[in-house]
Amino acid sequence: MSVSPRIAAAQYPIEEPKTLRAYLGKLTRWVEDGARHADILLFPEYGGAEALAIFGTAANEDLIGVTQALQDIVPAIDAHVAKLAREKGIYIVAPSLPVRRGNQFRNVARFHAPGGATGTQEKLILTPFDREDWKLQPGDGQTVFDTAFGRIGIAICYDVEFPLQVRTLADAGARIILCPSCTDTIAGYWRVRVGAMARALENQCVIVQSPTIGAVKWTRALDVNRGAAGVFAPPDVKFAPDGILALGQLDQPGWIVCQPDLTRIDDVRAAGEVRTFRDWPLQRIAAPAIVSLLV
Repeated sequence: MSVSPRIAAAQYPIEEPKTLRAYLGKLTRWVEDGARHADILLFPEYGGAEALAIFGTAANEDLIGVTQALQDIVPAIDAHVAKLAREKGIYIVAPSLPVRRGNQFRNVARFHAPGGATGTQEKLILTPFDREDWKLQPGDGQTVFDTAFGRIGIAICYDVEFPLQVRTLADAGARIILCPSCTDTIAGYWRVRVGAMARALENQCVIVQSPTIGAVKWTRALDVNRGAAGVFAPPDVKFAPDGILALGQLDQPGWIVCQPDLTRIDDVRAAGEVRTFRDWPLQRIAAPAIVSLLV
């Protein structure tokens, strides 16, 4: 493998698989397609919740109950994607889904390596729907993953909108941050995209976004999905002037593929037009003075 990986980000359509076999078959087709072009495959947030469809429309009227039923097939889904990663010799961030942790459910992304190892990252900051409707709980901490391409971090959807979370990953050595996302409006898509581009600027790293797309009637959790996949870098002389390395067509299913030159990350941090990664500690964090202009 080269130092700079070929990364494929899915624009993944939510559909209505009728059986577990049908759902796993869809994942297989997507992986086989993406593996022809890439070393790392990134699936979106809640793409794994598509498997809720196999329990039927009536069961999905009770979002919490059907999420409990989903737990019976999570091991089979994980084993299937891990097997695909080994067979294809690639890294795969599987579609995230709610996973039981004790007496709680958390939104978990699973990162499968070609050698058989698997790591997880839980979503840390929850949206109102995550928290109030789905009754999910936030994760406990962050993880960076050592790979053949260096350290990689994961910031799930809303998490990428918070600077300190991504900064923690960058400080731990991650030069690539993978952002699986799921948004039901164009505004939501742009919030995540703007967050991703801002984090690439601040940390002088590469951020990769993968969204769910499409609309279904069988669940209110994934009823509408809007977005486009993208690969973003700091806008500087070593990269594109707008920071966009690759961008998919809005709401169209498929993969986008990009091979960012990671040596340019080191170049930009050392000799870019600005040095935001180095200069982060120079930010003034003391409470501002208040001067009255009312007199």
